[in-house]
Amino acid sequence: MLIQFLTAVGVLAVLTVVPGPDMAVVTRRAVASGRQDGLRTMGGITAGLLVWGVLTVVGLAAVLAASATAYTVVKLSGAVYLVVLGLQALLHSRRGRSRTPAAALVTPRGNPWRTGLVSNVLNPKIAVFYTGLLPTLAPTGLSAHSGMALLVLVHAMLTAVWLGLYVLLLSGTRSFFQKPAVRRGMDRVTGTVLIGCGLKMATTQP
Repeated sequence: MLIQFLTAVGVLAVLTVVPGPDMAVVTRRAVASGRQDGLRTMGGITAGLLVWGVLTVVGLAAVLAASATAYTVVKLSGAVYLVVLGLQALLHSRRGRSRTPAAALVTPRGNPWRTGLVSNVLNPKIAVFYTGLLPTLAPTGLSAHSGMALLVLVHAMLTAVWLGLYVLLLSGTRSFFQKPAVRRGMDRVTGTVLIGCGLKMATTQP
């Protein structure tokens, strides 16, 4: 059982550190608004994982994963949300050209915790991941529900630690990223990544 659990933790750790929309959302918030907003965004992302975890344990996520219509609705909603965030970042980078350095450093709109939460709750790939992969990783010494719940908590914890450390790293170098030219470049990069993630989500099959 211990070997199975450590193997599962290793797999979850690898999946956690792979760059994706979560990291792009956190990057923009941490660079634009600082450490506190970055950590709040991370908290929302982690809460989104726990929401999916609860739905998985009670079986609702399996229904979503099995229903093409429900999956498509959530998928497109999430894709639109990411594209909107990306377009906001790109528009901000363009507007920053004609502004003074102080005016260019505008904080992104919206509650950072809610931004992180919505970006994850509207990602149906998590439902597919939790219902498809987690059962194969769950330790056999526990009941199915207990094993799934344990791995969801582990995944949420790994995500919080990884993104938390990432936010601290960004906040430590924030003075560099606050330079108008660098900030515009970061807005363009994160905006492009978010739009790319949204388009990829929209075209991905279950």
